[in-house]
Amino acid sequence: MLPSPDFSSSGEATSRAEPRLRFDVLTLFPSLFDSFVSESLIGRAVEAGRIAIHRWNIRDWARGRHQQVDDRPFGGGPGMVLMAPPVVEAVEAVRALDPEPGWLIALTPRGRRLDQQRVAQLAEQRRLILICGRYEGFDERIFEILRPELVSIGDYILSGGEVPAMVLIEAVSRLVPGVLGHEQSAQDESFDQTGSLEYPHYTRPREYRGLHVPEVLLGGDHAAIAAWRRSRRQLPPNPDTAVGPLADCSPHRNERPPIHAKPSA
Repeated sequence: MLPSPDFSSSGEATSRAEPRLRFDVLTLFPSLFDSFVSESLIGRAVEAGRIAIHRWNIRDWARGRHQQVDDRPFGGGPGMVLMAPPVVEAVEAVRALDPEPGWLIALTPRGRRLDQQRVAQLAEQRRLILICGRYEGFDERIFEILRPELVSIGDYILSGGEVPAMVLIEAVSRLVPGVLGHEQSAQDESFDQTGSLEYPHYTRPREYRGLHVPEVLLGGDHAAIAAWRRSRRQLPPNPDTAVGPLADCSPHRNERPPIHAKPSA
């Protein structure tokens, strides 16, 4: 029998329209997604039926009394490896639930680094199936049999694929029509079609600790505001030319913030 998904992530069955994009997340730790799928932007998108997120526990497809999902690597070495049978059979079973087979992604450091261009392409899909790795990694036969796209979110190591899956889900969901409160938001953000970073933002108060909001933003001249914002957009930093371990593109990167003493009791 096919295990049941955690429906808390996609809502109870209702008569509302089919979600624009369905995510199926295969993981050993479905509960890690509890607050992610129920709060803030993603929670509202799920509640509104714009997206659906189904979580599946890979262990439900494990064999044996102990439902083992990992084992020692052949050839020796540290750690444990995620076994092929439960992962492959979980993906095959979940994939068969919907006429739309979906695009299969495995979150792994070996993958292509996720960028906004790829996010926009993934947002055109109707269904994304995400496999979250754990331990030392996947048994290579998982990739050979399932042929997933391999995706990484950066050149560093995490304990599993759950956080990268959340990153991918949020980045993609923001481009689904109706998810953002204002459709212009996705067009004006960093890494848009121009590939540049977003312009600086200001809100009240007009003055704070001697720093003032630029006058152009206060005058109501929309053409002047648009021109100012275009002039303040900048390209992302080049990691090959950045100086120092904490180099970034901040215009204030060489400035130390003032130290304000706490008032005495």
